Amino acid sequence: MAKALVAYFSASGVTKRLSENLAGAIGADSFEIVPEALYTKEDLNWQDPNSRSSVEMKDRSSRPPIASGVDDMSKYDVVFIGFPVWWYREPSIIDTFVEAYDFSGKTIVPFATSGSSGIGDSGKNMAKIAKGANVEAGRRFSANASVDELKEWAGTWL
Repeated sequence: MAKALVAYFSASGVTKRLSENLAGAIGADSFEIVPEALYTKEDLNWQDPNSRSSVEMKDRSSRPPIASGVDDMSKYDVVFIGFPVWWYREPSIIDTFVEAYDFSGKTIVPFATSGSSGIGDSGKNMAKIAKGANVEAGRRFSANASVDELKEWAGTWL
């Protein structure tokens, strides 16, 4: 069986709950991607073009710093990366995380939470910066996805 990590960024707590359920369901380690500067409610106001999240998402080269890292990425075969959908893709901090490690020979499986938006091209975007990794297209889940649903879905890669 593949050794798995569930790494996730959560702005409101929804992705965190889903990620913890996924990690528990598949017996994976868990890592929360925490920004050095936490996002405030104002930072997350997608309707304000000058909010921090809006500015980051407009600039594809934006790489918000992360507070800490995974101790030993080499021990994982499969890395599930969770995030809320921002502007129809992964938040820029996910790109920071992906660029921070050598994922050669590993499988990356994106998963997302969103009230209505799909996961978009997040898998393709991550594949461009995770050289040598097998990056899957990923899937969006509702906030109330069941543990059984998560376990069945993740079983494809374990």
